Amino acid sequence: AGGLGSPVSIGLAVAGVGELHICDADVVELSNLNRQILHKDSRIGMPKALSAHKTLTALNPEIQVVPHEVYLDERNITDIVDQPDLVIDCLDNFDTRYLLNRYCLQRQIPLIHGAVEGFIGQTTFLQPPQTPCLRSIFPDAPPKRPFPIVGVTASIIGSIQAMEALKYLTGMGPALKNRLLIFDGEDMTFLSVHLQRNPHCPECAHLTPTEPADSESN
Repeated sequence: AGGLGSPVSIGLAVAGVGELHICDADVVELSNLNRQILHKDSRIGMPKALSAHKTLTALNPEIQVVPHEVYLDERNITDIVDQPDLVIDCLDNFDTRYLLNRYCLQRQIPLIHGAVEGFIGQTTFLQPPQTPCLRSIFPDAPPKRPFPIVGVTASIIGSIQAMEALKYLTGMGPALKNRLLIFDGEDMTFLSVHLQRNPHCPECAHLTPTEPADSESN
């Protein structure tokens, strides 16, 4: 329910996606408000998952929003994620991303990855064995450090993630498979990088493709 989760969940809620599960253990802080548009000043100190529930159900009372006020880990991931149609990675750390990647791989759940830093953002649609998994693309986590985020960068990447989700759920348009879309807000450019599975990936190398690797069909 942060910088990416805000535009993603708002876009899906107003589009009428029937059930959204929001997982976030943090509380709203003043420093969040430049980019986390689910929240507002009067909710500082409120759990983000509950603040997200308030915003999303106010936007669309016809949907079901399920808040989870916990950190995702090995012990609770099965109960929280279960077997949804789609998982969207709006995380801010690679340890949890890799955990989510393994879970989705094991259960064949499509995963939409997104990440931002400063004016830069990236996203891709992951559905192994048709595509690489997250570990295949990023075999090693970057060093942990504080990093700035421009609010509108998160809004742009989160909106693209929501678009990919809606395309997949409705079957309209090809998914962003086998391509990493990189946005540079400083130069105002988009770059599409072709992706291939790493044959030595410890997570997905054993999977056998069910269709051509460059397919973009749902």
